[in-house]
Amino acid sequence: MKIVVMSDSHGDKETVSAVSALSADAKFHCGDSELSAEDPLLSKMHIVRGNCDSDLRFQKSLIIEIGNKRILTVHGHEHDCKRTLLPLFYSAKEHEADIVLFGHSHLYGAELQDGILFVNPGSTLLPRAGKEPTFAEIEWDDVGGCKVSFKNMDFEIVDSVELINI
Repeated sequence: MKIVVMSDSHGDKETVSAVSALSADAKFHCGDSELSAEDPLLSKMHIVRGNCDSDLRFQKSLIIEIGNKRILTVHGHEHDCKRTLLPLFYSAKEHEADIVLFGHSHLYGAELQDGILFVNPGSTLLPRAGKEPTFAEIEWDDVGGCKVSFKNMDFEIVDSVELINI
């Protein structure tokens, strides 16, 4: 299975269009799109509301099952994700999630805690800490192998990690 994840595009329709056009079993936006829920660019994406989104039709969180994985998606601002993953971890446990997707910090990263994969795709428009704009691709198989790739807007891998037992 393969999913594509982006976040914090802050009104940049070009990056949303480019990422949403990629081939995947599902596509996610972790909030701060600053677009309307009616925008056709978002029609094939699972999207949550970020702290900069004014359209209240976006949900604060989503639980989606893709293949054999239960995926929790939030923006992260209500989970103190810039300081710690602990509130996200508790939420993942509460929702029995295998994968947690979140944004807000504008920094990409992946971490495995107690068998739960946490992925922040970074920002496609306004990355922090001197990083380049990124989104994430997550691929997994039925035996527990997983690869998370962070790609720039030229679709080149800038970082990746391979995990087992998720």
